Amino acid sequence: MKLLVPVKRVIDYNVKVRVKSDGSGVDLANVKMSMNPFDEIAVEEAIRLKEAGKASEIVVVSIGVRQAQETLRTALAMGADRAILVTAAEDVHQDIEPLAVAKILAAIVRDEEPGLVLMGKQAIDNDMNATGQMLAGLLGWAQATYANKLTVEDGAAVVAREVDGGLQTVKVTLPAIVTADLRLNEPRYASLPNIMKAKKKPLDEKTAADFGVDVSPRLEVIGTAEPATRAAGVKVGSVDELLAKLKDAGVL
Repeated sequence: MKLLVPVKRVIDYNVKVRVKSDGSGVDLANVKMSMNPFDEIAVEEAIRLKEAGKASEIVVVSIGVRQAQETLRTALAMGADRAILVTAAEDVHQDIEPLAVAKILAAIVRDEEPGLVLMGKQAIDNDMNATGQMLAGLLGWAQATYANKLTVEDGAAVVAREVDGGLQTVKVTLPAIVTADLRLNEPRYASLPNIMKAKKKPLDEKTAADFGVDVSPRLEVIGTAEPATRAAGVKVGSVDELLAKLKDAGVL
């Protein structure tokens, strides 16, 4: 079985995001970029399925700017077999919207015919949490989102998914879309020998036009702002004073 894993290039989660002075977006100048953490978890899960003999090939895909090659090479160094880069923008500040990404992925899925698409539940830059669901809708495939645990057996995927109040276990017939949540696994680090080998693994380059998909933005960002600064706390001298303040705040 072939596995397809979409990955996205985002600001590294350890970096403090800076908003542009004019509020038009996020400043990406000299900012460290890396693979979206949820996508990294999806790559790790695909590798584990291959190591368990459940998959024969892992194909990673990235849609965006040419610089996403670095993200794909990271996935190849982790253990993916080959990569596809779809250049859909020249400006690193342009974010390809979920519907356009899903349409391109749907075309790639029809070409590659994977048995399972594993992807992160959302990207940490825009938190859309929509691409996996849209892809399932376009393909007419079953979907299991927020995967906490994944087992593939007898032409089906059994997924424990995180819901409010606990875990829900679902079984979907393959082919299917599964989106990874944070606690699915702990991604491995790529070793130096594997990083060197990744440079020789195949990376196919395409454009959005090759798939006939219009990536023109449908959404307009009105403004971007820093989160409000948290107000300083106060010390209280007694339990009675604490209760009085909580009552005044409407908590009690």
